[in-house]
Order: sequence, then C-alpha cells, then structure tokens
Amino acid sequence: MKKIAAEPHRDIDFSTAWRGAVIPAEAGKTKISIRIDNAVIAHFRTQVELAGAGNYQTLMNDALLAFIQQRSVVDALRLVVREELAAPRSKVPSSPRRVRGGALAA
Repeated sequence: MKKIAAEPHRDIDFSTAWRGAVIPAEAGKTKISIRIDNAVIAHFRTQVELAGAGNYQTLMNDALLAFIQQRSVVDALRLVVREELAAPRSKVPSSPRRVRGGALAA
C-alpha cells in the first residue's frame, strides 16, 4: 500500500468566515430533530415513489397541517352547536291547521 503524506500545516484566516448554514432557511419553517415510527416514514416514502416525485417530509408536513385544519373546523362546528343549543328558544309559530272543508285555521 502506498502511504500518503499529510498536507503540511497552513495558516488559514477564518476571521471573515461565516458560521451556520450556507443556504438560508426557508421563512416560516424550523429545522428540528424528531423520532418517527419506521412504518410512518415508509408510508410517506411509498407515497412519494408512487407519485414519481416529491419529498416525503413535505408530505408529512402537509398531513400535519391538514389534521390541524380539520381539528379547527370540528372545534368551530362544536362551538356553533353548543351556542345554538344554549340560546334561549323563541316561540316558533305552529303550522296552520286544516279544518273541515280544507280551509286553513288561524
């Protein structure tokens, strides 16, 4: 085997170097580390493969957003139903009754 000599020490000035990501992060998104079940990741990766393109992480994000929106619609509907049930009922006029001969009674 051929031995490779180490590069000699060079003085490099890092005083003007930038720290952090070279490409700025997308606005409104945060990079996190999270543990997800293998079955969940496999499902979303399969969806991307079936579609022929895309990103499984984007699909997961879209699924979470859809869940949040669905929950907010359900919560809003529950609130409206509760308000309607709690509201005092006004007297609803009864439907007119028919008397002999087909005439409407008051």
